[in-house]
Amino acid sequence: MIKKESKNIKRKVRHIRVRKKVAGTPERPRLNIYRSLSNMYAQIIDDTTGTTLVSASTLDKEIRENVQYGGNKEAAKTVGQYVAKKALEKGITQVVFDRGGYDYHGRIKELADSAREAGLQF
Repeated sequence: MIKKESKNIKRKVRHIRVRKKVAGTPERPRLNIYRSLSNMYAQIIDDTTGTTLVSASTLDKEIRENVQYGGNKEAAKTVGQYVAKKALEKGITQVVFDRGGYDYHGRIKELADSAREAGLQF
């Protein structure tokens, strides 16, 4: 009997493969994305110390007030703007983009584009 792999297992394998090459430094931390069916999460991480410098998600109070549903492109755009704003306040201007094994389209692309428009460089 052939066992079918789930989409999430394939995504995790892609993410592990990308993480071998992509690492955040203090000068250029890693912007990590995670999406669930109903929410979006973004973190800016310094991998040398293993600390999260900035985070934003659709569960944050400021974003929840502006977004009806956390699992669509509008919510992803808001999270991207918010994480970029918080990063710029902390003096972070350049990041390495880690798409988390997801395809670069839809919600992931919206989040990345809005973060770029708000001032992050990657």
